Amino acid sequence: MKPIKNLLAILLLTVFSLPSMAQQKTENIVIVTLDGMRWQEVFGGADSAILWNTKYTKDSAGTIGKFWTGDKENRRKKLFPFLWNVVAKQGQLYGNRNAGSKVNNANPYQYSYPGYNELFTGYPDTAVSFNDKTLNKNSNVLEFINQQKKYSNKVAVFATWDAFPYIFNKWRSGIYVNADADSLQFSNDKLSLINDMQFLTTRPIGVRPDMLTYFAAREYFKSYQPKALYIAFDETDDFAHEGQYDQYLKSAYAEDRMIEDLWNLIQSSTKYRNKTTLIITCDHGRGDIIKDNWQHHGKKVPEAGQIWIAALGPDTAPAGEVKTEGQLYQEQLAATFAKLLGFNFVANHPVAAPIESIYKN
Repeated sequence: MKPIKNLLAILLLTVFSLPSMAQQKTENIVIVTLDGMRWQEVFGGADSAILWNTKYTKDSAGTIGKFWTGDKENRRKKLFPFLWNVVAKQGQLYGNRNAGSKVNNANPYQYSYPGYNELFTGYPDTAVSFNDKTLNKNSNVLEFINQQKKYSNKVAVFATWDAFPYIFNKWRSGIYVNADADSLQFSNDKLSLINDMQFLTTRPIGVRPDMLTYFAAREYFKSYQPKALYIAFDETDDFAHEGQYDQYLKSAYAEDRMIEDLWNLIQSSTKYRNKTTLIITCDHGRGDIIKDNWQHHGKKVPEAGQIWIAALGPDTAPAGEVKTEGQLYQEQLAATFAKLLGFNFVANHPVAAPIESIYKN
């Protein structure tokens, strides 16, 4: 009976991994994460309780002048102009808990590796609990996409944190992962220049600056035209851990501008324009100033499981900031990424259901 059982298993796997019947306009997907970026700043701009605290904001005058205004909606635009001038008008934003929109980690640990595992596998594996550089046994959605027709060798990851090769288990998955100071071994002159810069620059957070991660991803995007691209920024988390709120805000602002630059590049290309969905999110949240733990996250910081999601693309209705009561989880995004491309994500573990409102326009 074993051959029959094996045949049935193969048939079921084939059926469930076939493209879904929905006709998606999205042919390409770009995912960006801002490590440890709190929803409080995304939806409310600079937090006055931290901004005016000189313990955390050394450049108080300069930071207040750049990011503060008494009007919350203008304040958040100062910090995230692309999110609020473009995504809020043309896409969707989830996670403003003050308006009833909730997004959470499903994993209980609220650290980076468990968060990224949940985000890309759709499975909040309790065995993935810390940030140790161990090979991830769970199959991820980018690996799955890379196995699909027309997507093979068209998937790339550019990350600041050097744990990402392990998170995606690049040795097994076969996807291209460039993290921290991995050599950019390409003939492209601009990539060669960025490669030199990443070894010669100062490293204030211990790894290459997010700016170099972004430029490496951008030039790779221009030269090799991937159909699935993931960029993982890191500075917001590192500066928050150091208690440098001014640098945390400045990094968030710079990352928003880089995302805008990438979106403008996408919109300038007939290959990508109106065929690409952009998803922006984070791996975990962090605490609040009331308990004086805004710097921190983890199992003992309940607020650290509070995250947010932004989506923009041809299959995403322009609903703007979602203000209706609702609960979403990070684990739902992996299947959502696949659905946007017309696939049903199948893995070697359970996968959470996708977020229909993002891919059903």
